[in-house]
Amino acid sequence: MSRPINVTNIFRKTVVVATAAIAFSAPVSASDAFNRVASFPVYLNTDIESETVSEIVSATADGNTLVYTDGEVGGIGFVDITDIRSPKPAGFAELDGEPTSVAVVGDYALVGVNTSDSFVAPSGFLAVVDVASRAIVATIALAGQPDAIAVSDDGNFAAVVIENERDEDLTVDGVEGGLPQLPAGLLQVVTLAGEPGNWSVADVDLTGLAALGGSDPEPEFVDINGANIAAVSMQENNHIVLVDLASASVVGDFPAGTVDLDAIDTEEEDLISLTSSLKDVPREPDALSWVTDRAIATANEGDFLGGSRGFSIFNQQGDVLFDSGNSLDQLAVRLGHYPDDRSGNKGNEPESVTFAKFGDAAYLFVGSERSSIVFVYRVFPNGLRYVQTLPAGVGPEGLLAIPHRNLFVVASEVDSRDDKIRASISLYELGESASYPTIVSADRADGTPIPWGALSALAADPRDSRKLYSAYDSAYQKSRIFELRLGAGPATVVGEIELTDALGALAGVQADRVNDDLSVNIDPEGIAVSVDGGFWVASEGDTRPDIVLENLLVRTDSDGVILDAFTLPQRLRDNARRFGFEGVASVLEGGKEILYVAFQRAWEDAGDPEQYARIGRYDVASGQWSFAWYPLSEPTSANGGWVGLSEITAVGDGLFGLIERDNQAGPDAAIKLITLIDVSSVDFKADGEAVEFDVLEKTVFADLLADGTLTAPGGLVLEKIEGLALTRSGSVYIVNDNDAVDDSNGETQLLRIR
Repeated sequence: MSRPINVTNIFRKTVVVATAAIAFSAPVSASDAFNRVASFPVYLNTDIESETVSEIVSATADGNTLVYTDGEVGGIGFVDITDIRSPKPAGFAELDGEPTSVAVVGDYALVGVNTSDSFVAPSGFLAVVDVASRAIVATIALAGQPDAIAVSDDGNFAAVVIENERDEDLTVDGVEGGLPQLPAGLLQVVTLAGEPGNWSVADVDLTGLAALGGSDPEPEFVDINGANIAAVSMQENNHIVLVDLASASVVGDFPAGTVDLDAIDTEEEDLISLTSSLKDVPREPDALSWVTDRAIATANEGDFLGGSRGFSIFNQQGDVLFDSGNSLDQLAVRLGHYPDDRSGNKGNEPESVTFAKFGDAAYLFVGSERSSIVFVYRVFPNGLRYVQTLPAGVGPEGLLAIPHRNLFVVASEVDSRDDKIRASISLYELGESASYPTIVSADRADGTPIPWGALSALAADPRDSRKLYSAYDSAYQKSRIFELRLGAGPATVVGEIELTDALGALAGVQADRVNDDLSVNIDPEGIAVSVDGGFWVASEGDTRPDIVLENLLVRTDSDGVILDAFTLPQRLRDNARRFGFEGVASVLEGGKEILYVAFQRAWEDAGDPEQYARIGRYDVASGQWSFAWYPLSEPTSANGGWVGLSEITAVGDGLFGLIERDNQAGPDAAIKLITLIDVSSVDFKADGEAVEFDVLEKTVFADLLADGTLTAPGGLVLEKIEGLALTRSGSVYIVNDNDAVDDSNGETQLLRIR
C-alpha cells in the first residue's frame, strides 16, 4: 500500500504548496472502502414517462429519509432509505418554480426556488416544507435567484446563495458570457429562530472583492464550518469569500488562482492522448466544502475562463495547501471513465465536493460531472491519500455523507429515457474492500495510463487462464486490442496492440479507413485468438451514406499488423444494413480453421425473416461463406426497442455461447441472456436468393437479469453487455461497452459469472 502524500498538515496553519499526481492504490484497509448497495431512479416518485432530475440531496436527522430537488418536474422528492438496499418512493411536494437546492433542518426542508423571468429580473423564494406532512408551511421572499443553501451544524442559521446568473450568450467587452452583467449576486443569511414565519433575513454584500467582475459577484455554492463561518465560492469571479453568519459580514476573501496542467488531453478527436498542456488556467471553483474548520476544499469545475480539472485545498488566508493537478483526468483515463468529447472544454469536470468523518476516519469526496464518478480520499494529519473511485449515475451533482449510518449518497441529474439514462440517487455503504473498478490500466512507458473504454469484445487466451483480450469499437480512432491480466483485484490492462495496415491488406476493401501513420479506424465488435497465435477481428459495417464501412473479418499477427481482410459475398454486401458483425469465434474443424460470426440483427433486405439473425460460417482456407439462422427473442421491454446478438465464443464440441440482449437499460431492460447453440446440429448453407437457412436451437445458459448478475453491482442495469469469454480454467466472464462515456455513466463491469 502506498503512503499518504505528505503535502501539509491541514489541521494547522503551516503551509506547504504541492501539486501532485495521485497514484492508483488499494484501499487503506479491508474496512476502508465504500460500495454501492442500491440505486433509486427518481421517476418512481412521479411517472416513468416523465423527465426528472435529482440534483441536490439532503437527509433527515435520523438518516432514514432523503429529500432531493427535481427542477424538471418542479418540486422536491422524498426517498425512504430505512432499508438501504431497498430504497422506496416516499412522496413528492410540488413547488411554484424551479427548486435549486435543499437542506433539512429539524422538521423542515428548506428549498431555494427560482422564479426568475429573465437574467435581468431574477427572483425567488425560500420554501419551508414540513417533512412529515410534505406541506409548505412558509415562504420567504429572497433578493434574487437562489442557487445553493447550507444550514449551520447548530441549526441557528441558513446561508442562501443568490447567484443572479449571467447570460452566457451575451458578449461583454468582447467576451461571450463575460462580466459584469447586473444585477449583482449576494449572500442572504436566515436566522432560524422561532417559527418559520418569524425568521429574519440579512443581506451580505459581496461586491468589490474579486479582481474579475468585482461589481458583479456571482456566488455559486456555500458551506458552513463549526464556527458558523460560511465559505462562498464565486465561480465566474474565480474568488472565495468568508462570511461570519452571526454578524452577517465578510471576514475574509481571496482569489482561487490559476494552475498549470501537463499530460492532459485538450483535443476532441475520438482518441485519448495525454500529451497536451495548459498554462495559467483559472480554477473557477464550483462546490466547496470545509475540511475541518480550518481549510476549504474546492471542486474546480470552471466556467467561461477556465476550469483546472481538479480540486484544491486552501487555508483561510487563501494559501494553497494542496492541488490535485492532472490526477483526476488521469485517474478517469485509468478507469475507463474519461470523456474525450469534453477534452476541449474541462475534461472530467469536477463539480461537487464534500468532507465528512466516519468515526475516526476523515474522507473527502470529489464528484466528476462528465466522468460520472466520485473520487474518494482519506484525509490524514499530514495530507491526503486516494482511496477509491465510486461509479454514479450520469451527471453526479449532489453529494451527501450520512456518517452515523455509514452511508454516502450521490444524486445524479441527467435523465433521458430515449438514451437509456435515468436520473437516480445512489447509496454506498462503508465496509468491505472496494468492488469497483473492475478494470484499471497500467502505465505506458511515459508514465501515463493506457487509455481504454467502449469495450465491445472479449476473448480468452487459450494458453493462459489469467489473460483476456478486449478491444474498443469505433467510438475511438486507431483501433486496438487490449491485454487484460486477471488477478485478485481489478483486471489490469497491461498492454495495447494497435492495429496497423503496414502490409496494405485493407487497400482493396477499406482503404479509406487507413490513417497516414498506417493505423486503422474500423469498428471492432468481436475478437478471437487465431490458431496461429494472432487475432481475428470482426469489424461491424455501417451502410449509412456518410459512413460506409464494410463488415470485415480482419486477421492480424500478434503485433496487430493486418495480414488479411475478408468481406461478405457480393449479394450480402449489396443488401447490407446496420447491425452486422458483432462477434467472431475461431475453431478447428477437421484440421482447418473455421470462423463463426454473429450478426446482430436480421438483414431483411437480404431475406432474413424478422427476429432471425444470421450466424455466419467462414472457411478460412477456401474463403467460402455459409449461414444459419438464430431465433431472437421478441422484445418485451416497456420502452420498446429491439433484441439482437452481441457476442459469440467457442465452448467446444460444436457448442458456442452467445450474448442475446435488448437495447434497453435500467428499469426498461428486459432481456440480457447468455445462450448456447450447437452448430453441428444444422446444415450451414451458402447465401443466395430465396435461400431458407436452417434454424439453430438455442438454450439459455444464464439469464443475467433473473439471476441478479446485472443488479448485484448496485447500479441501474447496464445496456450494452457485449463481451463474453470462457477461460482455459472454465471461468466465464462478461463485459459491457460503456459507449466511451457518451450518453453513458462510463461504468464498465467485467463480471465473472461462473
